[in-house]
Amino acid sequence: MDLKKITKLYREILKEIGEDPEREGLSKTPERIAKSFEKLFGGYTRKASENLTQFDGENYDEMIICKDIDFYSTCEHHMQPFFGKISIGYIPDKKIIGLSKLPRIVEIFSRRLQNQERLTMQIADTLNKILKPKGVAVVVKAMHLCMMARGVEKQNASMITSSCTGLFKKNAKTRSEFLRLIIEG
Repeated sequence: MDLKKITKLYREILKEIGEDPEREGLSKTPERIAKSFEKLFGGYTRKASENLTQFDGENYDEMIICKDIDFYSTCEHHMQPFFGKISIGYIPDKKIIGLSKLPRIVEIFSRRLQNQERLTMQIADTLNKILKPKGVAVVVKAMHLCMMARGVEKQNASMITSSCTGLFKKNAKTRSEFLRLIIEG
């Protein structure tokens, strides 16, 4: 990421919207934006499969869930933030991963220009690829500033997406148990 180039471009954007990029309150804004991009879009420099050490699951074959993982992302359509919580469940088939790895996968994919549907599927697909579990379920609930601060301006609307594979997709009872646990648990 070329921070100097981003800084220069944001100075031009400030001029185009009618601002003076040299005034006291804005003089360092282009540099701050460029530095913030390192965090906001840091997911492009990382692979979700990196450092996801698998462990012997010791024959554990019940659902493993990490719920309410906070995330922040940027809408690829309007470059506005969207944010919320993600719950992930999987049923292992011999292998498990450390609990901290689930939020790490979320962090990597959410720190890219995204749409919520793709984000949901990328998390599920990555877990399927790495662990080859009996099933994966991912539910994402988010608020989108592109809908809150512009466009239809609906402040309390949230969007929920899900991706289910394996037993979560084939077996309604398994899917229902997961949904009950992330809602009530």
